[in-house]
Amino acid sequence: MHSLPLFHRLAGQPVIVVGEGEAAEAKSRLLERAGARIVGMDDPTARLAFVALDEPEDVAAALKARGLLVNVVDRPELCDFTTPSLLERGPVLVAVSTGGVSAGLAKALRLRLEGLLPATLGALAEGLGATRGAMKARWPAGGDRRRALDAALAQGGPLDPLGGSTDVAGWLAGADDGVRGSFEIVLRSADPDDLTLREARWLGSADLVLHDPDVPAAVLNRARADAARELLGAGSAAPDQAGVTVIIRRGSAAP
Repeated sequence: MHSLPLFHRLAGQPVIVVGEGEAAEAKSRLLERAGARIVGMDDPTARLAFVALDEPEDVAAALKARGLLVNVVDRPELCDFTTPSLLERGPVLVAVSTGGVSAGLAKALRLRLEGLLPATLGALAEGLGATRGAMKARWPAGGDRRRALDAALAQGGPLDPLGGSTDVAGWLAGADDGVRGSFEIVLRSADPDDLTLREARWLGSADLVLHDPDVPAAVLNRARADAARELLGAGSAAPDQAGVTVIIRRGSAAP
């Protein structure tokens, strides 16, 4: 990844904005939406800064020398961080970034997503947040909760995010425990886009990934980030464990 995506809480926090005109005003509006306090360049308490100048090099360097993280409008090579194109559905924020390479592409993708993600998505998120205690009581183990939620939120599931349902309490009353067991993927190529939808779902829910040594990193990166990974020995089988184990074999057809 060219950048690590982070969501920074700015409510009440001072943020420096240096510059005038449309670009600086746009950054100020975005920061105000996040609850930040716009301050001048000399504020000693700020940790972030936005610079919108025709010749920003000296100002950006001075701010960085003070330990601030700096965003320079239209100059990605000078940026410590970039601002993505944002889609907001209540507490759900979807950020689309190209690392400053093309703001136009990020906006086009965000507009496409606007048409896909229903207005009910925010209510679904709030409903899930309101039932966290009830879910912990139903499934005390974190892995069990995650598997049950994975099943509910999957395409066609009772809480499919694109399906419009917000009845979290109704789902919880009759929810099952989600998928368990071991699943094997034999790669047809080194391209992760050749994974079937079902295989991608297995990887997204995996607790443990057992794989041949030469499985491409691009494929392994499709697995759940917190999944444990282990090399698969010759003739190894899935261990006896309660979660989801995915075995990935290279396959004779994969180059």
